[in-house]
Amino acid sequence: MSVLIFLDQSDGHVKKNSLEAACYGAKVAELLNTTAEGIILGTINDPASLGKYGLKKIHLVKNESLNNFDDAVFTEVIADAVKKTDAKVIIFSNNFNGKAIAPRLSAKLKAGLVSGALALPELSNGFVVKKNVFSGKAFANVSIKTEIKIISLNANAYKITEGNETAEVSELNVDIPPSKVKVKEVNKIVGEVPLAEAEIVVSGGRGLKGPENWGIVTDLAKALGAATACSRPVSDSDWRPHHEHVGQTGLTIAPNLYIAIGISGAIQHLAGVNRSKKIVVINKDPEAPFFKAADYGIVGDAFEVVPKITEAVKKLKGI
Repeated sequence: MSVLIFLDQSDGHVKKNSLEAACYGAKVAELLNTTAEGIILGTINDPASLGKYGLKKIHLVKNESLNNFDDAVFTEVIADAVKKTDAKVIIFSNNFNGKAIAPRLSAKLKAGLVSGALALPELSNGFVVKKNVFSGKAFANVSIKTEIKIISLNANAYKITEGNETAEVSELNVDIPPSKVKVKEVNKIVGEVPLAEAEIVVSGGRGLKGPENWGIVTDLAKALGAATACSRPVSDSDWRPHHEHVGQTGLTIAPNLYIAIGISGAIQHLAGVNRSKKIVVINKDPEAPFFKAADYGIVGDAFEVVPKITEAVKKLKGI
């Protein structure tokens, strides 16, 4: 028996959300008095160093085809790995890839699944996992009673901690089915902080009046070392690219700090950002719904307030 953690990689590097899942999985293994092991599909740099996140062993499935994500293929490979490693708890990050694989794996293995976990399982009365429900308005404690259990961990729900250990690394011989997906071209966004992994996010809405005014958002983001985001009306109007859209129909994020500029705070937008550790709202409308969810609020004209904040940040950081 072991706890198996899927380590999502890109260009040979494990993604931040998967490092959170690794630390979470290591603690789950400790609670269950067993070992935490990672599985990586594709090529990876220095896998042994992942032991510092509490993993005792890293299973590598080396195949160039696995560097291109295909949820059907990944599900088959991980299912085979689960059987060969005798894993009883499988942990994913609740990111794009985790959301695609975990439900498929749950159905294939007839395993109970809790998606979007927020805390370590409670073991005093079975195996109970806490998660958000109703777009973050409430919590549910879900009991998993199947022999094999699957958890997908929400981003920023568990802190990354590092030790000095190294992991044993071995190649896992599993069947890799042919992919039905043919990748013709890959266009990657470069030179930006990935939204899903950003600690700080600066976001703008229709209150900015037009794309020509977006400079105040990017200037503040650059000063803070933050990612930029936007509300759905902004991306729908082509002011900003769709990959920056956060909300119920866009990307769900959970940064340590989310700064909303000129965004009213409709429930659809809140559903994508309400797991942020701290929310700062800047809006000239004192009745904007977002203020009810904010930790800090500034009632004022964004075109006057934001440049002053940016200058203050630059002065503080000596930029």
